[in-house]
Amino acid sequence: VLFRSECDYPPNNWEEERPTDSNVPLANKEGFYAEGYDIQIAKIVAKSIGAELEIKKLAWDDLIPALNRNEIDVIFSGMLDIAERRKLIDFTETYEETMTEYGVFVHKNGKWADAKNLTDFAGARFIAQKDTNLDSAINQLQGAVHLPPVDTVSNVFDTIVKNEADGTVVDIQFMNSYKKTYPELKGLKFPKDNGFVLNYSGICAGVRKNDTKLLNEINNVLKKIPLHERQKIMDISILKSEG
Repeated sequence: VLFRSECDYPPNNWEEERPTDSNVPLANKEGFYAEGYDIQIAKIVAKSIGAELEIKKLAWDDLIPALNRNEIDVIFSGMLDIAERRKLIDFTETYEETMTEYGVFVHKNGKWADAKNLTDFAGARFIAQKDTNLDSAINQLQGAVHLPPVDTVSNVFDTIVKNEADGTVVDIQFMNSYKKTYPELKGLKFPKDNGFVLNYSGICAGVRKNDTKLLNEINNVLKKIPLHERQKIMDISILKSEG
């Protein structure tokens, strides 16, 4: 079974140059290895269903097309089960219950560093990764300029650091990690009654439409992974991603 990950979305997934006792070789990038929360969950699933785990790195926007071209069998890449994607593929039960709260990252000393509400960003240039809920959420920032999305999370932050954009939308559970990587930026949270409105239940694995056998096999494994074990895997992944 060929699993797929973007390998550019820590702590869920990223690539490394040296083997460890927990990462997995990338099938299509010799000398590199996949690590992160998604990868560890994929390892558990593959072992439990008796499948040989093979991780392939692909660009985010080629994730679903590659699945439907039969080039891969399962997507483990921090993917949310939003309505638009449900039309194209089937989703497993959630393997990560995401915090239903988004925040933003902006320049620490910039014009929007003290913003308090989603209505405080008129004129701010916001950017996010292509084909993600984070990109769609920019539309909830009243008056913000929605820049064309880019292909990776790294490119999102690089664009902001270069002052070619003013901010981006992020999942607040990753804020501490981003702060350490980009100290020149500042994370902002908003009151729950005035924050982003989200439309998903969590992060899931994706399979081809009507691949019921594989879908059921994965769900049977996921339901046996206790919440405390999932949290432990995430905590370890966060620490590793922070270096």
